[in-house]
Amino acid sequence: MRHRRAGNKLSRPLGHRRALLRNLATSIIEHDFAITTVPKAKAVKPIVEKMITLGKDGSLAARRRAASFLQTPDSVKKVFDKLGARFAQRNGGYTRITRLGPRKGDGAELCKIELVGTELVKRAADRAKRREERLKAVREGREGEGGDSEE
Repeated sequence: MRHRRAGNKLSRPLGHRRALLRNLATSIIEHDFAITTVPKAKAVKPIVEKMITLGKDGSLAARRRAASFLQTPDSVKKVFDKLGARFAQRNGGYTRITRLGPRKGDGAELCKIELVGTELVKRAADRAKRREERLKAVREGREGEGGDSEE
């Protein structure tokens, strides 16, 4: 009987399963999303949320716990510098799973697991980039006009 045995085995031995979840969690934190199968996304969701909760704590012990699980120092830095501050006012529910349909090769149900608010961050970055390009074009236009009148 599996009383009090939470979690999905994902048809993998323990070491392989741990490596898979560590890699997937690191990828989600670094890139803000990952496309994977539904069971894998459901298995990694609590892990990513625990890492973000550690990032909100911000203590040295929390940083070391996150570093012992995540694969890269950059992902640990992002959890504590960016994600902890971004989700400071939110009590859980940092990730979203969106189903995408079956995979073409084997028919496995694919989904996208992403951090909540990612679309807002990307939209703001795109908006800032477009604004910078407009300002640059205006400056170049004025400089070109000013250069012609001086000659």
